Amino acid sequence: MDRTLVNIKIPRQQTSYDITIGRGLLVDSGSWAAAALGNRDSKLLIVSNRKVFGLYGETVRKSLKDVGFKIEVHLIGDGERFKSFRTLQDTLAALSEKGLTRTDAVVALGGGVVGDLAGFAASLHLRGIDLLQIPTTLLSMIDSSVGGKTGINTSFGKNLVGTFHQPKAVLIDVGVLRSLDDRELTAGFCEAIKQAALAGPKLFQLTADILKADRRFDDPTVLDAVARLVAKQVAFKAKIVRGDETEATDNDSPTSRKILNFGHTFGHALEKVTDYKYLRHGEAVGYGIKFAAELSKKLELLDQDEVDSLNDVVRRAGMLPTISNIDPALVLESLKHDKKRVGNSLRWVLLRGIGKPVIVPDTEIPRSAVSSTLKTIFR
Repeated sequence: MDRTLVNIKIPRQQTSYDITIGRGLLVDSGSWAAAALGNRDSKLLIVSNRKVFGLYGETVRKSLKDVGFKIEVHLIGDGERFKSFRTLQDTLAALSEKGLTRTDAVVALGGGVVGDLAGFAASLHLRGIDLLQIPTTLLSMIDSSVGGKTGINTSFGKNLVGTFHQPKAVLIDVGVLRSLDDRELTAGFCEAIKQAALAGPKLFQLTADILKADRRFDDPTVLDAVARLVAKQVAFKAKIVRGDETEATDNDSPTSRKILNFGHTFGHALEKVTDYKYLRHGEAVGYGIKFAAELSKKLELLDQDEVDSLNDVVRRAGMLPTISNIDPALVLESLKHDKKRVGNSLRWVLLRGIGKPVIVPDTEIPRSAVSSTLKTIFR
């Protein structure tokens, strides 16, 4: 397929960057980076993990080097637990030790953990240097690489420390999906379902249709279909980000960037109480979608047919690990530290229907509704 370009323009910062989507793009990452940065003499620090770098690192490094960039590499651990202060400190030390200056850049090659961590480090080093994102998981392609959010987890919760730091460009090569295991694909598709449920019936149906199809990612036809889905998912997120880059606290409208937290309130709590070691982020979001749909029904916002439809599509994404071993009381306690709190009120993103998000303060939700929803999800 031809490459697809999605552009993000942030009015506040006069920032505009392209997200390039297709297959077989990594071998051309050097010319892509040169066009984005406008300077082939820069030093680039590739931040990745051992597994991803082993698969794609040499291809990217060679392409970058061939056009004139000076390349350094820094590898971090694989998994959410490495999105930490310690890993951030090590990455910042690498940026200093390898002598990156204000005219140099960071290349994030990996999934959401790599992208969030590398982006945060880039935003802090010398008060901010350029960032290029090359996401290698489905979830990071449609979500974390787009929109400029960076961050790390703390003992108090997920992504509680971070910055907004927009990349100079994003390169999405769907060919790398061949290397993902079933759990990683399920995680990515759950994130796709989340965004589709917010976007409306058209994207929701397209996502559901992809989930019905064969996932043979060695088939170019299948990859091209997934690339088209990724492009539409990215375009939806880009539209939301353009209108509310920094997730304004006083914006609770259906176009607020807060709506992208649909499924994340409960999902983040599950991740925290299991110390980020049990569930993939997208798997937790899958449970979060089920929770938010059930809570929406209990508040008479969503009817049973739409709840069933959401649950069915989540089921098609793949089997989620059981959560019967998790204490619901701990999850309830964890919600108190969710980063989406405004003042003393937690904002729940719920649905009035597919494509009809609504932000509801927890002060307007009876505790009995949350408790009974917990019982439903944990039974």
